[in-house]
Amino acid sequence: MTKLNIIMVSFVVLVVASTCIPSLAVEENEPKKLWDQCVIKISPKCALNIISQVFGNGVVSIPCCQELVQEGKECHDTLIKYIADRPSLIGNESKYLQKRDEVWAHCVSVSKALSPA
Repeated sequence: MTKLNIIMVSFVVLVVASTCIPSLAVEENEPKKLWDQCVIKISPKCALNIISQVFGNGVVSIPCCQELVQEGKECHDTLIKYIADRPSLIGNESKYLQKRDEVWAHCVSVSKALSPA
């Protein structure tokens, strides 16, 4: 299994666990309320699409870009930072956070271009 597949499987497990067992959603020192609010704002399909671009070589689809912008930057930043903080990824955290910001900028640009004037 590739690192990206492990990340995506971990994310899906984390979302399912946080839905079924809220105490497993985040560690106590993390902003649990924000995590809980953000994780429900984006579809699992788009979350995986975004994760595949930030942590791999995927490309975010236009509909997922629009969903991401609707989700908001604070939620995007929170969810990606949470994943990037995993022990297996922390060594490349700065790279992932840079890609997170690039994805955000791209999606804002795409969304503005598609919005009616």
